Amino acid sequence: MPHYLMTKVMNINIETVNLLFDSAIEIGCMAYKNEKLCNHISFKVGGPCPLLIEPKNEKQLTSILKLIKETQTPYTILGNGTNVLVLDEGLDKVVVKIGDEMTSLSLEGDDVVCCSAGTKVVTLCKFALENSLSGLEFAYGIPGTCGGAVFMNAGAFGHEICEILESCTYFDARSNRKISIDASQLQFSYRHSMFMEMPHLIILNATFRLQPGDMVQISTQMSANMQARKERQPLGLPNAGSIFKRPAGTAAGKLIDDCGLKGVRVGGAEVSTKHAGFIVNYNNATAQDVLRLMQYIQTTVYETYQVQLEPEIRYIV
Repeated sequence: MPHYLMTKVMNINIETVNLLFDSAIEIGCMAYKNEKLCNHISFKVGGPCPLLIEPKNEKQLTSILKLIKETQTPYTILGNGTNVLVLDEGLDKVVVKIGDEMTSLSLEGDDVVCCSAGTKVVTLCKFALENSLSGLEFAYGIPGTCGGAVFMNAGAFGHEICEILESCTYFDARSNRKISIDASQLQFSYRHSMFMEMPHLIILNATFRLQPGDMVQISTQMSANMQARKERQPLGLPNAGSIFKRPAGTAAGKLIDDCGLKGVRVGGAEVSTKHAGFIVNYNNATAQDVLRLMQYIQTTVYETYQVQLEPEIRYIV
């Protein structure tokens, strides 16, 4: 695990922040100075960033990314914030949020759905149901955006996004080019795509090929999957989903549970008593609380089973 506990944040040039803020407002984006990122992260932890910009459409997004490049300003992309951890000190970067403002869905032909990166996965699943299209039932309940789901090849119930993704379009922030690419070229693996190594490639939209199905059967399966999530996962407390990736031949949650770590706390962070694969913010946890608890889990599991747990959540630094 990266050692971020002592990271310090320097200030971005205030003139650049003001320029980007004014430009973002002028082209129609939503923009906030000194924005607390805990308000945009499902963990409800994390310090401020000097500027958060939320474009309302693809044109606004690419325009602000071009200006960020021209001003040589460090930045990071944030989706729904459901699988990330931001330090308590915050970020010395501009945050560009691709969220609810960038939501669009369309049906192409009989069985292809195209959606913008900011569309929530749950919204996509409901749209597929409304059009009697099967294939997304497993994803119903995944809390992130479609862009985030493609980015990390999100999965559940034994299935992954790469199984139904046909293509996507991204913006190359280095060359200022918009590029469409077939899903077979995205180097998918377990909780991984090529985008994870190339942050200058920003996903704009995704196209999914589904299958015609029976609306009642699709709805029944979606409801069953959602019920299973409610029964097994601590949805009532702030969390970031599965904290660790699945080790070969077993499950991270089982190893953690077998080590007797359910309910273990560091500050306001706790190993969920409902599912040991989750850490919850049960009482005003800090990012340092979460990191220290993760490190304790990793050490305990390794000493007990000689298995090195790899974080599934991403650190934004």
